[in-house]
Amino acid sequence: MVAIRRKGHLVHPPVPGKEEPLFKKILIANRGEIALRVILACKELGIQTVAVYSEADRNALHVRFADEEVCIGPAPSAKSYLNIPQVIAAAEVTGAEAIHPGYGFLSENAHFVEVCQACGVNFIGPNAQIIRTMGNKAQAKATMQAAGIPLMPGSDGTVETVEEALETAEKIGYPVIVKASAGGGGRGMRICNNAEELPELYNTARSEARIAFGDDAVYMEKYLLEPRHIEVQIMGDLFGNVVHLGERECSIQRRHQKLIEESPSGALSADLRARICETAVKAAKAVGYYNAGTIEFLLDKRGDFFFMEMNTRVQVEHPVTELVTGIDIVKEQIRIAAGKKLSFTQEQVVQRGHAIECRINAEDPWKFTPSPGRITALNFPGGPGIRVDTAMHQDAVIPPTYDSMIAKLIAYGSDRDEALARMRRALDTLVVEGVKTTGPLHRKIIDHPDFISGGFSTKWMEKFMDELKAEQDAAKG
Repeated sequence: MVAIRRKGHLVHPPVPGKEEPLFKKILIANRGEIALRVILACKELGIQTVAVYSEADRNALHVRFADEEVCIGPAPSAKSYLNIPQVIAAAEVTGAEAIHPGYGFLSENAHFVEVCQACGVNFIGPNAQIIRTMGNKAQAKATMQAAGIPLMPGSDGTVETVEEALETAEKIGYPVIVKASAGGGGRGMRICNNAEELPELYNTARSEARIAFGDDAVYMEKYLLEPRHIEVQIMGDLFGNVVHLGERECSIQRRHQKLIEESPSGALSADLRARICETAVKAAKAVGYYNAGTIEFLLDKRGDFFFMEMNTRVQVEHPVTELVTGIDIVKEQIRIAAGKKLSFTQEQVVQRGHAIECRINAEDPWKFTPSPGRITALNFPGGPGIRVDTAMHQDAVIPPTYDSMIAKLIAYGSDRDEALARMRRALDTLVVEGVKTTGPLHRKIIDHPDFISGGFSTKWMEKFMDELKAEQDAAKG
């Protein structure tokens, strides 16, 4: 049974001088910093909010600051944040007209979108068909190929057998990468350097994909040795308007998990930036995209770029784009879902300055192992050019059940040097006690000559971690 608590004193009237919102109440089907981020956007728009939470998040900040709160189950995600009947019941009992899914959890679940539609609840995001098309990697690749978007050489759709995998690899050349068709995040993904190791890696990728996504379909692509990961933020409305908000550099990552993001990318010339952003808009228009989304590319050393995937939701790293463009992406998402046209044109989107984001995770910074527990002391940095997106507070308990990210630390400056200087200052004044965090690792990364010069790729972290290990071994004698 759904239990609901209302906080009448927190209900916000429409902001004077602002248009009457088409949504009076939005339920946020998420937790942590993104749930709080959506709540704060709704407060500015004069929209009431409903927080759903698991028993582990009873004292969380997104619960405290929402106008209403509904417990939807025990700690495990499958029994709470991924429990579609409970989420829908919470929306119905509170009278929420729309649901914002944030990122992760149900944000790219086409079935959930269909359930929302059947129940008369607006989903703040694209429709189920778009999510299904772009969420299936093989189908997304075929769609982009038909639209003339540059693709990495690879298989024509899914690869069904070891024999077919060997033939494909021989055609496109080693190294190759085997990828799960139904998911991402590094799961169901294996890099292969020769024909001898391909059969085992192919079968391992399929097995892992089956366990992670319930679908063992895989496809194959040529593997670039030192690419850059460049993504383009796009926004579209229900009237066919699609614009880009510039690119983000996401090459600092470990095991396909991003650690640092920035905008703009130092790897792009003005001409290359224009071409990659225009290609992203073309890709979005090819599927009739609307709301916030991201087109992700791999960029090689010659300046050639290839479509990798599309994320049909708001990204973790959206704040860097907000800082360099001055556009509130979350508020724009809500306006679009309410049937409004984009509030700006492509000509009005101007990138100014530079922004860098560090994902602060509750992890051992050198081993990348989770570090759940209670925060006993906490100080988040401030001062000019610093933004912190978080739902943490002193005495907050970080459960082992969910993603380990506890904060996003973002620095903005008039140029990259100033942004880096502010990030160093921010990391030096970040205090989190009671759990280990990746803050010290970020401090070392941004001081490295390769990072300062911009000379890095998606493979750079492997070299960097080897350097750290050598330093630690030398210190031990």
